[in-house]
Amino acid sequence: MKTLTKNHIAKDQFLKVRHKTEAICKSLKPEDTSIQPIEFVSPPKWHLAHTTWFFEQFVLTKYDVFYTVFHKDYAYYFNSYYENVGERVIRTNRGLMTRPTLNEILEYRDYVNKQLSEFISKGITSDIAEVIKIGLQHEQQHQELLYYDIKYIFGHQPSFPTLDTSIHLSSETNKQEFLAVPEGVYQIGHSTDEFCWDNELGCHKVYLQDFEISSRLVNNAEYIEFIDAGGYQDFNLWHAEGWDFIQSNQIEAPMYWHKVDERWMYYTLRGFKAVDNNLPVCHISFYEAFAFAQWKGMRLPTEFEWEVASEKVNYGQLWEWTNSAYLPYPNYKKVEGALGEYNGKFMVNQMVLRGRSIATTDNTKRPTYRNFFHADMRWHFSGIRLVK
Repeated sequence: MKTLTKNHIAKDQFLKVRHKTEAICKSLKPEDTSIQPIEFVSPPKWHLAHTTWFFEQFVLTKYDVFYTVFHKDYAYYFNSYYENVGERVIRTNRGLMTRPTLNEILEYRDYVNKQLSEFISKGITSDIAEVIKIGLQHEQQHQELLYYDIKYIFGHQPSFPTLDTSIHLSSETNKQEFLAVPEGVYQIGHSTDEFCWDNELGCHKVYLQDFEISSRLVNNAEYIEFIDAGGYQDFNLWHAEGWDFIQSNQIEAPMYWHKVDERWMYYTLRGFKAVDNNLPVCHISFYEAFAFAQWKGMRLPTEFEWEVASEKVNYGQLWEWTNSAYLPYPNYKKVEGALGEYNGKFMVNQMVLRGRSIATTDNTKRPTYRNFFHADMRWHFSGIRLVK
């Protein structure tokens, strides 16, 4: 064990993150928290429990010799995908669990919060502090996933409920400029002492041809032009897999969009509204982003182009699709044990997104952050930045 160092975690810091998760859910009814309308959406109640299990599993049961597990079955109920830890309820069945109740889950959170706060107050080593830091970053990722999942749950109900939230998109109305990046050799990857995930490590150099990147994201007005021009009916614009995807799912617009009396409407967390032409287009798949770029006679940036150009653009509204497959960097090393399952096991059949979104925690804005999803996913806050 290492001695206590700058990695020390304050109790107030821990509780601030924990309470934010509950604040996101404050306007939910108990009935809202157990539903799982589709496989990739997890019930809000599950998020509340899983983020609690993480601290119980990886900190308290491992390092606190006086800790008593809250409930012997919760490790089975709320493990997500950590094979090293043991068996778990499969993802598709998370919405079948009406028990434990929401109140019991909140009791679980209070119990673990109290136990871990007391454990931190007694003094912890830098090794333990590092695991808690990872747990807090993990919980902040689930806070963003909560926004995605709640929006999907609400956005597929006839009543279109609203969420008490302050997050919102801003207009993308500035004149579009294309900013030049000269050809050359550039360093890619995380190199500071600040926190990062293991998939950002393995600094290496890449050679880039010269390119120009848009100063802003594609907005709704521009995307409606693509729709009106028959973009969803022209197979020439699409990957074969993307064309099959939109045909089989009858997709003709971004997720949450509906044509009402010849006018585009969409669901937002603040209700069902007319599409705002000036806001960046959101909730589109990689397939759609690629097809739009093809229609414009341009392309999506690679993740390396995006990282190099990030200092030139104002990013942070939406995760931005890149044309890069999610792969390990040179010299990537997976962490041993269960925590090593966090990123490395997903490095196949996924595309990289860069930047952040309005639902991302403020302290995670860094140009090296690598998000990743399958090309067909649309429920996350995703947008388009063009390159030529």
